[in-house]
Amino acid sequence: MLSANRHSALSELLSQIAEDESRERVSIGDLLAMAGDRAFGALIFVFALPNVFPTPPGTSAILGLPLIILSFQLLYGRPTPWLPKAIALRSIAREDLAAVVRRAVPVLKRFERVLKPRLGWLVTSVAERLLALLLLTLAVILFLPIPLGNMLPAAAMCVISLALIEHDGLAALLGVVISAISMLVIWGAMIAVLKAILLAVEHFAGV
Repeated sequence: MLSANRHSALSELLSQIAEDESRERVSIGDLLAMAGDRAFGALIFVFALPNVFPTPPGTSAILGLPLIILSFQLLYGRPTPWLPKAIALRSIAREDLAAVVRRAVPVLKRFERVLKPRLGWLVTSVAERLLALLLLTLAVILFLPIPLGNMLPAAAMCVISLALIEHDGLAALLGVVISAISMLVIWGAMIAVLKAILLAVEHFAGV
């Protein structure tokens, strides 16, 4: 089962690294070190969080790949997370991260107040593997360059990761529902775009 460091709330740790004015950029390795023994749940939350809000172009590509790697490792039962050095050295501007954290922390604190161990059958070892498979699917979607199409999948990943940290089956169920909604929305958008392209082709072909 996933575990979390109970010495400091995740919201507090995020605020500390985002407001650290001694650094201009925050690398993925910095975030990995910040997570400590919180393992996969905290890391997935941290990497998914910036994509919940509008971010500079390329952010989803930077953070999407480690999410794919972490979800894959969680799916296959790796006890501790690992990221290649080439990925760990990638970074984003601290000011960009701070802007996201300032907006997210109030919501995160509300979640932290209500999250608790419950509906344990939804966060058993087997259930965690199924959630990891869902996280992997969402991470692949997040990695794709879909304009404004990453926000719902990222929100779902954040909720599921918090559920795994706190062993909260109700939160895991909420994350699954958000995941389903996000996939339906993106699938509908892709079909609409494809139909528009086909109509354009037919129009020009008929001219």
